[in-house]
Amino acid sequence: MNILIVEDEPGISSFLKKGLEEEGYTIDLAATGSDGLKLAQRNQYGLLLLDWMLPGMSGLEVCVQFREKDKSTPIIFITAKDTIQETIAGLKAGANDYIKKPFHFEELLERIKVQFRNAPESETEYLLGDILMNTNTHQVFRAGQEVVLTQKEFSLLEYLIRNKGKICTRNQIIEDVWNIHFEYDTGVIDVFMNSLRKKLNLKKEEDYIRTIRGIGYIANELT
Repeated sequence: MNILIVEDEPGISSFLKKGLEEEGYTIDLAATGSDGLKLAQRNQYGLLLLDWMLPGMSGLEVCVQFREKDKSTPIIFITAKDTIQETIAGLKAGANDYIKKPFHFEELLERIKVQFRNAPESETEYLLGDILMNTNTHQVFRAGQEVVLTQKEFSLLEYLIRNKGKICTRNQIIEDVWNIHFEYDTGVIDVFMNSLRKKLNLKKEEDYIRTIRGIGYIANELT
């Protein structure tokens, strides 16, 4: 699950990133409100951790603007603001929860888990060009024709499509798809990627899944 942390204090953001990655989450960071809003609008996240007091655009402004287009992604404010009026303002802006600094990491982790438990059933169909994936029925179609994939091929394609438009590094893929959290030969990814491309009959001019040499892969629509 991807989480965006918008926090301008490097010590807090690095602490949260390390702790949440150890819990299996994929983390993106932003240090300003405007950068956080751009990432939140461009990428798909399961949850936003949003500091209130940010350089330039405040966390409250980020929340309000983000909610204009996204009504469902959970938002948790992390802030030193502690008056009833400020708490109410944050909730009215669209936040789902509110945790005050200083806080225990374990408490924040439980609050995150509660949001994921309470979240509505996630989207089950994903499109990448003429590739349709249904995670509920575990089926993949290319131009209306079903493509039979192995479990790992399906998981790899799902990971890339869920992160459409975002570069997925080889280390991220081996950790999140293979659940291997130590140094490992990522060459296994190439084997499954080649098989996936063949089964989907992706030609060179169809750049739905592009190799970023030395880094990883990105799934994107044709331009």
